[in-house]
Amino acid sequence: MTGEDQEWVSEACTLPTIDQPLRLAEFDDLFATALRDQRRLSPTVLRWRLDPAAEPVARDLTARESSCCSFFTFTFTAAGEGEHEAVNLDVQVPPAQIAVLDALAGRAVAGMAA
Repeated sequence: MTGEDQEWVSEACTLPTIDQPLRLAEFDDLFATALRDQRRLSPTVLRWRLDPAAEPVARDLTARESSCCSFFTFTFTAAGEGEHEAVNLDVQVPPAQIAVLDALAGRAVAGMAA
């Protein structure tokens, strides 16, 4: 893993080190294929606007991420209608984990650009 990857993975994460690159790859794939927009709602909250077809994959991924990094809170809501239909995914962390959220936001931007 690169230094940037290590910033994203918190010391509080219980995912085995050997599995961390695979999880990062799953997030990268979600960003590259389904992320339409990212907004920072506050220092501790990101909002991702996702293609609604990716919601089942995103729900599975965030559920697994919550099980090893319990400081994350992921909240899904429907957004838009018709051709503008999307799913909002809010990602919230406590203040002590802002650096992790910052690194995740950077990774998402890079994924959208890929």
